[in-house]
Amino acid sequence: MDWNKIWQDIVNFFTNNWWNICLFFIVLIFGWLAVKIVLAILRKILSKTRMERIAQNFLMTAIKFLLGLALLLVLLSIIGIEITGILTAVSALILAVGIALESNMANLANGIIIVSNHMFKKGDYIIVDGVEGNITEINFLFTTLQTTDNKKITIPNSDIVNSPVVNLGANAKRRVEFTFSVAYESNVELVKKVVVNVMKSDGRVYLDPEPFCRLKTMNASSLDFFANCWCDNEDYWDVYYYVMEWVYNEFKRNNISVPFNQLEVRDRKDKPQNIVIGKSLPKRVEKERAKEREHSILLPLMKDITLNKKEKKEKAEQKKKNANVKTKTKTVKKTNQKTKNKK
Repeated sequence: MDWNKIWQDIVNFFTNNWWNICLFFIVLIFGWLAVKIVLAILRKILSKTRMERIAQNFLMTAIKFLLGLALLLVLLSIIGIEITGILTAVSALILAVGIALESNMANLANGIIIVSNHMFKKGDYIIVDGVEGNITEINFLFTTLQTTDNKKITIPNSDIVNSPVVNLGANAKRRVEFTFSVAYESNVELVKKVVVNVMKSDGRVYLDPEPFCRLKTMNASSLDFFANCWCDNEDYWDVYYYVMEWVYNEFKRNNISVPFNQLEVRDRKDKPQNIVIGKSLPKRVEKERAKEREHSILLPLMKDITLNKKEKKEKAEQKKKNANVKTKTKTVKKTNQKTKNKK
């Protein structure tokens, strides 16, 4: 390796391109400052909008990447490097990465949809495809839930967008629903009064709209009452357990019985009568069917036609036999006559 030649090439490069090198550093410094200023201005503008924080971060990251890439291409063109091939290589790389990360790209696109449409926010209690919990984190690939038993569940954004989502934390108020079953001998008006009074006794329950209770269904072994009341979203479970416990207590206090499945066994002392119709099975009577009727009509005709053909054939054979006998008889007579003449 000729180190002198390499050194001479380096010296010649800086000697012949000193202006481009100076321009390179000038553009690098001012370009980086310009990128910083543009990003600061955009960040300040976005902070005053209603856009979600995660969307702002994603947008700022994308703009920063694009500005940095543009600055890099300008710097490469200043020092004389052909950027056409670089652009082609970058495009091919982006295409290959997009194909390899197809599912993640779908999650990214759906994440943008979730954030931009404000489908839900951090802290909301949602149910997605049988999975439920409070949202602890939303990013552009996954949404993380925290269940009531302290489990962490991560759901891809594509599954959320393509499935029905029940957002129980979307509104400040929430309706608490109950179903109470009582025995048939219970006083309907008393049951309704007890349930409504229990719901009104909880200060977390709204009085407007007023708590509601009505007889809904008359089942085989119980009367089912439907009841509901409204409360703040964060008080839902506290109100639910309060009403359930106190309704049970007030039912006992007012002698309202709650039915449950029972098995009753009795010793039968009577003799059941076995009612029998007739002494034995009736004799079978064959059904007359249309095809059999047609067969019964056509069968005699066919028999007649067959018999006629057979009789005609027998008569023809008999005539033929008689003719043969007559012929033989004539032959014998002629032979005998000839014999007599010779004698």
